[in-house]
Amino acid sequence: MADRMEPILPGSYLGILGGGQLGRMFTQAAQAMGYKVCVLDPGAESPAGSIAEKFIQADYTDSTALKEMATLCSSVSTEFENVPAQALDELESLGVFVAPRSSCVSLAQNRIAEKNFLATWKSETNIGPAPNFVIEHEADIAHTPTNLFPGILKTARMGYDGKGQMTVYSLEELTTAWSELGRVPCVLEKRMELDFEVSALVVRGYDDAVVAYPVSQNIHRDGILHTSTVPAPSLQPAQEKKIIDAAKALIRKIDYVGVLCVEFFVLKNGDIVANEIAPRPHNSGHYTMDACVSSQFEQQVRAMARLPLGDTRQLAPVSMLNLLGDLWFEGSEDQPKEPAWNKVLAHPDAKLHLYGKSDPRMGRKMGHINCLGENLNEARKNCAAVATELGIEP
Repeated sequence: MADRMEPILPGSYLGILGGGQLGRMFTQAAQAMGYKVCVLDPGAESPAGSIAEKFIQADYTDSTALKEMATLCSSVSTEFENVPAQALDELESLGVFVAPRSSCVSLAQNRIAEKNFLATWKSETNIGPAPNFVIEHEADIAHTPTNLFPGILKTARMGYDGKGQMTVYSLEELTTAWSELGRVPCVLEKRMELDFEVSALVVRGYDDAVVAYPVSQNIHRDGILHTSTVPAPSLQPAQEKKIIDAAKALIRKIDYVGVLCVEFFVLKNGDIVANEIAPRPHNSGHYTMDACVSSQFEQQVRAMARLPLGDTRQLAPVSMLNLLGDLWFEGSEDQPKEPAWNKVLAHPDAKLHLYGKSDPRMGRKMGHINCLGENLNEARKNCAAVATELGIEP
């Protein structure tokens, strides 16, 4: 439709499904550019809904709520991949520009579909998924290739931040683990000789323009992102080019409009393996808020509003430190206490971002700090100093 190619100008409403921190940072970026935001989320306490011009508290599949959103918003996106595809389809049927579309989001909702797609993508990019085997029924376990042990059993749906997965070393352990995960469809992935992890952030506009950010090198603890450092200290230039070219090919192949993150493993032998796709801005891309010309959230606004994409150039080396709810319970698990942000901000290159969550919990993402530096070593030193200030192991 011709009208779907016209830009959506500031002053209009943009919609976001999901009211968490990614929705909040999107809302802040949209408001800074002159847009109003409507958030739809089932929870009463919503970090994004608390600052948006309009907050609809309803289930994602509530037709009345979706019609209200469609009446208000010219364009809608999602802040997390587990929004039901039918909600995106219904909004599109009501004439809303949905970016990304449900077919793209569905791909990341199911690890089986995701692994199958990544396997077909390998012929184009020479990067594929880790060797894996699908287990949907108990009878499948007996046919598991033994060369996949030790492996990681992951539920096909709803797994994130290390949830829904278990390491197994044998068929017997696999049988037990599958039962403990609820006997739901799963993927067993071979555990690879990992050297380090990276992620590529790419953006595609409605006009097929594609831009990529510098690749970040990530460290996880207990399955949750701990730090992201850019430029990636261990990555060779040829590896970075291969990863970025592959991510650009992927975003075009699935006809995706918006911000997309692809996570990769770099193995000790130098090979690169695709881990998973996240159809949204990503925790590892938060560094762009202070270290790049355009943040990932500004790009999300631009893509949704059918505007030209922004520059992804990095202005300073950076190391991003994730802040979990554990920090609020340094003295006692019963009485949360606000961390000493004044000590953190005594480091002038530290940029604090808190997510407006009133209820800190152990392991809950509460914010992040971008630690900048004139060079990579300085950025990493600043990050280590800030972590030490907070009592976090650097």
